[in-house]
Amino acid sequence: MAPIFKADDSFDRSLFKGTSCAFGVFDGVHCGHRFLLSCAQQTAAENGGKSIALTFDIDPDEMFNADRLRKLMSNDERLEMLAQTGVDAVVALPFTKDFAASSPEEFLDRTFGGHVPAHLHVGSDFRFGAKAAGTVPDLKAWANSHGMVVDAHDLKSEDGAPITATRIRKLLAAGEIVKANHLLGRPYFMTGIVKPGRGEGADMGIRTANLVVGDQLRPLGDGVYAAYADVEGRRYKAAVNVGIAASFADRAIATCEVHILDFDGDIYGQYMKVEFIEWLRPMRKFDDIQELIATIQGNIDWVRKNL
Repeated sequence: MAPIFKADDSFDRSLFKGTSCAFGVFDGVHCGHRFLLSCAQQTAAENGGKSIALTFDIDPDEMFNADRLRKLMSNDERLEMLAQTGVDAVVALPFTKDFAASSPEEFLDRTFGGHVPAHLHVGSDFRFGAKAAGTVPDLKAWANSHGMVVDAHDLKSEDGAPITATRIRKLLAAGEIVKANHLLGRPYFMTGIVKPGRGEGADMGIRTANLVVGDQLRPLGDGVYAAYADVEGRRYKAAVNVGIAASFADRAIATCEVHILDFDGDIYGQYMKVEFIEWLRPMRKFDDIQELIATIQGNIDWVRKNL
């Protein structure tokens, strides 16, 4: 795994000199991002330099659109995944209010500190500086005067539509998990610490491991999903309820309730990762407890047979 550097005042920006950087927020580290990172690795290999994933320590929308933001992963997960893509280093710029207020030219001067990369790879819609005023033509003009080559790439899927985190979030919100996973290049996942639940599942013979996932890290639409749960280093099939259980809305807390097939251990307080594979059905309220049990059991049977 590549080292992760925080580009604070103590960071030696000479690391950038002669490198090939891919620059972006990289929420989700989706297929488009991976293409951008592979381009940086390719030009680095051709020029004998290092490849760097250049990003921010937080998603800038956490500062400007926190109430509407639905992230595909936490900042730590994003940086760790970037470090596993094959680049030589990950550099995270501290995104502060002062930095965000920089003019486009100041933004670039402060980012590189006079040690510009040989190549910089960005998406064709890349924006930077205060109020996102800087555009790719602005970036190329600055680069030309500093001896840096800028490569702007159209990040598109097979259907010609852009691969963006926004597009993936919309698919997830609609429960289109298969399409979202295709653009991510991996299963979408949620993580969290297992907490005690309401107890109804155990009473019905269907125990669940419960995660309380904040809204900002829950772009996935409410519903029941077929998934895999990573527990204690092992991967299990799972049927997962995302959202507040309608039949118990008056006392529900967990926003991700995971029934792990063929597992009966005590994992309260432990970390769990849930990978979502298929959407099974919408959330709905059941008036009859027997209908609820039969429906849940049907979901579990589907998972057992099809995953």
